[in-house]
Amino acid sequence: MLNGTGVKIFTGTSHPELAEIIARRLGLPLAKADVTKSGIGETSVRIAESVRENDVYIINTGCGAVNTSLMELCIMIHACKIASAKRITAVVPLFPYARQDKKDKSRAPITAKLVANMIQKAGCDHVITMDLHASQIQGFFDVPVDNVGNSCSSTFVVRSLFAEPSSILYIRTHFDLQNVVIVSPDAAAPRDRLGVDFALFHKERKKANSVSRMVLVGHVKDKVAILIDDMADTCGTLCLAAHHLTEAGVAKVYAIVTHGILSGDALENIEKSVLEKLIVTNTLPQKENQAKCSKIEVIDIGPVLGEVIRRSHYGESVSKLFHEVPY
Repeated sequence: MLNGTGVKIFTGTSHPELAEIIARRLGLPLAKADVTKSGIGETSVRIAESVRENDVYIINTGCGAVNTSLMELCIMIHACKIASAKRITAVVPLFPYARQDKKDKSRAPITAKLVANMIQKAGCDHVITMDLHASQIQGFFDVPVDNVGNSCSSTFVVRSLFAEPSSILYIRTHFDLQNVVIVSPDAAAPRDRLGVDFALFHKERKKANSVSRMVLVGHVKDKVAILIDDMADTCGTLCLAAHHLTEAGVAKVYAIVTHGILSGDALENIEKSVLEKLIVTNTLPQKENQAKCSKIEVIDIGPVLGEVIRRSHYGESVSKLFHEVPY
């Protein structure tokens, strides 16, 4: 909990529920800001209280109307900067355009790099995000980047947290580890810390969100399979993987993902799939999705983000949070 001296927490319109959870964790009220949109779609921001010489945290995630959320974030950062805030931190649980992180075809933009530049040029000193789709996004900033160390006024810092500790805690408390097999596209999945079996899918894609071929590597027969990934969008790949696992003889299939984007026919795909549950974190709003799909369960990462804000403000290390869930 913070004592409130010199700290202000603002939220945009993308995920006010998460901002409330974080503020309660810290024992602070959300600071007042008016965010409106004109008839032609322009975003207007008015910071309704003083931020002079304050440590400011602005919470907005990359969901829904992503372009609107991004502009809100940049305008709020700029408004606080010219209002003489001492330090400005953007808390962006899902980094916008994170999947556009490389030049994968001729004349293609690297939009994640552009977003990094926008946030930096707006006046942000520090970014806190969770499970970046690609770690190299941390290198898209043109000034020194420190992944876990303490920041100072002359250094732009990116802290990329991981939902892995929260996922591990969920698995430990909900499953019999002797019967579990972790299935992940990442060989560095949490199997080592859980001491369970591991399998993976080799995937071949012809285009984004579309897998042309999928090959299972590993033994999964009669096990409870837990698919782990950083995000689920249309869930076509996830449901296909669950189907392949069922054909391979698993007893049950669950999936745990950090960012439940769940666009298009995702909810219908999940309901029709062999998945027992899709467990997502609340980096994005999930209340509507839960109301429409009975298979969705949510892990609250508000305490993790609240603790990293507290540690950041007091200059403490956040590396402990890569391995433990705060209480």
